[in-house]
Amino acid sequence: MLKSNYSGFSLEAGTDEAGRGCLCGPVVAAAVILPKDFTHPFLNDSKQLSEKRREELRPFIEENAIAFGVSFVWQEEVDQINVLQASITGMHRAIDALKITPEFIIVDGNKFRDYKEIRHETIVKGDAKYLSIAAASVLAKTYRDEYMAKIHQEFPMYNWKKNKGYPTKEHRNAIREFGPNIHHRKTFRLLPEQLKLKV
Repeated sequence: MLKSNYSGFSLEAGTDEAGRGCLCGPVVAAAVILPKDFTHPFLNDSKQLSEKRREELRPFIEENAIAFGVSFVWQEEVDQINVLQASITGMHRAIDALKITPEFIIVDGNKFRDYKEIRHETIVKGDAKYLSIAAASVLAKTYRDEYMAKIHQEFPMYNWKKNKGYPTKEHRNAIREFGPNIHHRKTFRLLPEQLKLKV
């Protein structure tokens, strides 16, 4: 059973990101402030949910949240600042996008930078413990998946609609055959034999 609150503050924002382990596309982050009485029978860590469940949850979260924000950190910036900093930067920008300033922030994972003067707590596997982080994980994942399906139209040979840019065998074989493109992260090890690959 996921908990509704960590800090005791009513305006507590949960934040999470999606796409850190991908070879291409953006890191997408979300921040969500939920009302104290928020409940949904199958809200959980987005990784535990089917794509269909996540897509059903997204409008429910957006309609019932006190506030939510989503941000995209594009692959060029991921390459410039590294993926960990991109994740934290994305979460900061998602909090910036909230229409209400939170009183406290709970963060999925164990790394974060201070956000303004607002206290925060990092929580390992927080998306499986707290509703607001789980909600943020669902938004981050669905917005990212939607974007990957869109750019799949342009580059169907990589099958991003299915693999979402993760380093699957199929995705790596496509990189081997067709090479990387504008959406790939240039600082990532796209192939095991990276040294032989002309980027």
